[in-house]
Amino acid sequence: MMRLELVKRPQRSALFSVLSPFIAFALTMIAGATMFALLGVNPFNAFNVYFIQPISEVWQLHELAIKAAPLILIAVGLSVCYKANIWNIGAEGQFILGGIFGSIIPVLFPQFEGPLVLPLMLLLGMVGGALYAAIPALLKTRFSTNEILTSLMLVYVAQLFLDWLVRGPWRDPQGHGFPQTIQFGDSAILPELMPDAGRANWGFVFALVAAVAVWLMMSRMLKGFEVRVLGSSPRAGRFAGFGFSKMVFFTFLLSGALAGLAGISEVSGAIGQLQPVISPGYGFTAIIVAFLGRLNPLGIVAAGLVLALTYLGGEAVQSALGISDKVARVFQGMLLFFVLGCDTLIHYRIRLIGFAAPKLEAAPKLEEAR
Repeated sequence: MMRLELVKRPQRSALFSVLSPFIAFALTMIAGATMFALLGVNPFNAFNVYFIQPISEVWQLHELAIKAAPLILIAVGLSVCYKANIWNIGAEGQFILGGIFGSIIPVLFPQFEGPLVLPLMLLLGMVGGALYAAIPALLKTRFSTNEILTSLMLVYVAQLFLDWLVRGPWRDPQGHGFPQTIQFGDSAILPELMPDAGRANWGFVFALVAAVAVWLMMSRMLKGFEVRVLGSSPRAGRFAGFGFSKMVFFTFLLSGALAGLAGISEVSGAIGQLQPVISPGYGFTAIIVAFLGRLNPLGIVAAGLVLALTYLGGEAVQSALGISDKVARVFQGMLLFFVLGCDTLIHYRIRLIGFAAPKLEAAPKLEEAR
């Protein structure tokens, strides 16, 4: 019998560390071409529809920015968690709670208008996301509960809570029975950046500012050094006096706040009201964005644009080629698989280990029989 074993490399290749995302993307393209061929579609035509046509006009670039903004915001927060070796998988739920908390003012107090409405909505969105992220942080620090499971399970709680709200107490009485809230007033709508050119709003600016701010924190500030030390060597962090429990809360609250900001920016910008579904899976796709950007906030901006293009491409191939929009999810899954696979092979090498067949101890038994 043979088995595979991963052996840690004494030193990783600096060249392949840089090339890893590009190799992963190339492998994804090869796998994607194979998938399109099996579906009976010309791969070159499919890639043209998937990657080129969705960004061939100015208004389409605005749509790309709308899709990329929540991915970048969420992924930037998750990158801090993952750098600290803390695994927040529930950003989707924090995104939803941010949208719900931020919608309190335009839904429950529609008569309240003015310049303070939107800043308060954004602040409430960040608070909602942070509070929801504090739940797995508390469970981890107090009861040593696995944060992967708790944060993931809370996603489904958030989805069901949103569905209950828009079908029940927050449903628009004039909405002809549709499960949605009232349309937000003008004071509660996130302004567009260039109304004459497209629909891109200030959510994309928030994403860029967050990416730069977190990059500065991680590279130039003591808090960023603390995150890196505790993530790479918890024992060294304890000797340095860094508190692990405080770090768990800091990373969860930061990532939750950014996910909540993404949520209310999406609701008040691209949608304009609460609906049963306000996210096509941004919180999960942002995990791919974080790793494709190598947990670097600036790299995450580029990765967010690439993954946003897969959403637009999925919609394009659905209408132009008659292929299911689930193709986008397949592309995202393949990309994550190859990114993690390439990163694993940078840090580890594969070794085959053989098992010798066990020797039969027949001779002693024959002696006893005699």
